Amino acid sequence: MTRDNLLFSIIGLLLGFICGFMFASNLSQRNQTAPTAAVGSQMPADHPPVAGDSGGGNPQQVFAQVQAAMKEAREQPNNFDAQVTAAKLEYQVQRFDQAIEFLLKANKLKPSTFDVMAMLGVANMDAHHYDDAEKWYRAALAKNSDDTVVRDGLCEVLLSKGNAKAAEVEIDKLAKLDPSNPDVPQFRDRLNSLKNPSK
Repeated sequence: MTRDNLLFSIIGLLLGFICGFMFASNLSQRNQTAPTAAVGSQMPADHPPVAGDSGGGNPQQVFAQVQAAMKEAREQPNNFDAQVTAAKLEYQVQRFDQAIEFLLKANKLKPSTFDVMAMLGVANMDAHHYDDAEKWYRAALAKNSDDTVVRDGLCEVLLSKGNAKAAEVEIDKLAKLDPSNPDVPQFRDRLNSLKNPSK
């Protein structure tokens, strides 16, 4: 198989993933009144924007956008926006490890960008790389300790890791910052289950 054929096969596969995702997303939106979190995640619907807009454009248009974004990211490794766009497309089709690769490149180009750190937290969490997710969420919170969405993500990661002590600290901080946060009660329930596994 030539390199060009391989490239078109990969792009075709990616297009299939995107079309399937848009179809599933469309069905899901019809059947639900409230927005939901990213697939495979227990995060609130207002989690930092990671997935690109699925739009609902025709498949040829989506295919062209995917082709252009991936080509630009490969050909311009020093283009921050191209890396972020490619990462969003990869995340959208649930290719979390590939999204992380593009986000790491973006982070190297602009190490202090809060949104990229937050997205690295989300993508690592959804890929079940909880240690890395914790690292990136904490890095984002070091830049903005009042961001309740990122702190919410950190709570989720710590609970998923089974780290009751650290989770309790973060849940208390989240409750103080956002007393009406709907995730706090469920986080506390999960925390109690960690502390008292027999109950």
